[in-house]
Amino acid sequence: MKRKTFLKSLVGAAAIAVAAVGLPAFAQETIKIGEINHYKRMAAFAGPYKLGIELALEEVNAAGGVLGKPLEFIFRDDQGKPGEAVKIAEELMTRDGAVMLTGTILSNVGLAISSLAAEKKYVYLASEPLADAITWEKGNDYTFRLRSSTYMQAAMLAEEAAKTDAIRYATIAPNYAYGKDAVAAFKKALTALKPDVEFVAEQWPALFKIDAGAEAQALERAKPDAIFNVTFGGDLAKFVREGGTRGLFEGRNVYGLLSGEPEYLDPLGDEAPEGWVVTGYPWAEITDGPGKLFVETYVARYDDHPRIGSLVGYMTVQSIVAALEKAGSTDGEAIRAAFADLPVSTPVGDIKFRAIDHQATMGAYVGTIALKDGKGTMVDWVYKYGGDYTLPDEEVMKLRGSGN
Repeated sequence: MKRKTFLKSLVGAAAIAVAAVGLPAFAQETIKIGEINHYKRMAAFAGPYKLGIELALEEVNAAGGVLGKPLEFIFRDDQGKPGEAVKIAEELMTRDGAVMLTGTILSNVGLAISSLAAEKKYVYLASEPLADAITWEKGNDYTFRLRSSTYMQAAMLAEEAAKTDAIRYATIAPNYAYGKDAVAAFKKALTALKPDVEFVAEQWPALFKIDAGAEAQALERAKPDAIFNVTFGGDLAKFVREGGTRGLFEGRNVYGLLSGEPEYLDPLGDEAPEGWVVTGYPWAEITDGPGKLFVETYVARYDDHPRIGSLVGYMTVQSIVAALEKAGSTDGEAIRAAFADLPVSTPVGDIKFRAIDHQATMGAYVGTIALKDGKGTMVDWVYKYGGDYTLPDEEVMKLRGSGN
C-alpha cells in the first residue's frame, strides 16, 4: 500500500474508531489468532500492547474484516512461563481453532513457542521477543519476528558509541537469552567499528532479582569509560537509582537498550538518567506522517499516550492482516509462504519480513534521554531502519544452518 493510501485509510479508520460505540455484528465465523503473553507478570508492556492490538482490530473489522470475515484475537496469559506457554499454544491450535499464533515478550518463552511451531508446522509471529536465536541459530520455517532484533538495536547503539573516545566498556544485562545476546551483539558490532575497545567488566543479575547496589559498585570498581546497560523494567529503575546515588554515571557515556521506552522511562519520573543514549519510542516528538497519525488515533481512542508496546501490538495486527490477504486463505502453509518478503505499511513506514531469516525490517528510534516537565523523554533522536543493521546474508545463512 502506498503511503498516501495508508494515510487516507488510517485517517478514516481513526474516525470510525473514535466515533463508533461498538463494532458491527458479523454473521460469519471469525478468523481466530492465538495471542499468548505475560499479561500479569509484565503488565506495563503487555497492557499497552493489547490496547494496540484492539485498536487495530477495531479498524480492520470496521472496514470489513479480512477475507470477508471478522478478525478475532484469543488472548491467553502464560504467566511468563515457557511450559505454560507451550500448553496454551497447543490448546489454541487444537481446541480453539486459531489459524496461527503470535505474542510473547520474554525471549525464553518466545523460543519455547517457536520450537513448538516448528514441530507442529504452525505459523508463529514473535511480536516482541528480541533474542537473536529466534531468527538465527534456532530459526525455523514457521517462526517470524516483527520487532528489530537484539543485534539490530545493539548495532545501532554501537554505531553511536564508536563516535566517542571511550575505550574501556562495562556491561550489565539480565542473565538469560535476551541479555546474553545483547551483550554479545554490542561487543561484536562495536569491536568491528572500533577494534581498540576493551570490555573490562560484566555483570549478570538474575532477571527481576537485581541487587542494584552491589552491581553498581562492581561496575564502578572496573573504572570503565562507558557502560552498556540491558536491564529493563523494575531492574532498570533500581539500577538507575543505585547507580545515581553512587555516582556511577557521572562523566561516563551510558548506552541503554530499550531504556528510552515509555514503559520503563515513565515510572522513573524526574530520576530519568539524563544523557543516556538509548533505543526507545519518542511518541510525543513525532510530528508528521503515519507515526503522528497513529499517536493521535491512539490518544483519541484511549485518552492516554501510546507506549512502544502499543505500537508493536498495532503493527502485529497489520502484519497478520497483510499475510492473510497475501495468502488468500487461512491455510497454514499458505500463511507461512505469504510471510516471505511480505511488505507491510505501518506507522514507522514500510517494512518487510525478510525471506532469508524471517526477520522484519522494523527499525528503532535512537536518541538521548533528557528531562522535560519533570519527566524523561528522548531528544535528538533519529529513526534507524532495521534492514540497515543486520549481518551479511552469508553469515545469516551460516547461523541458521538447516533451520531456514
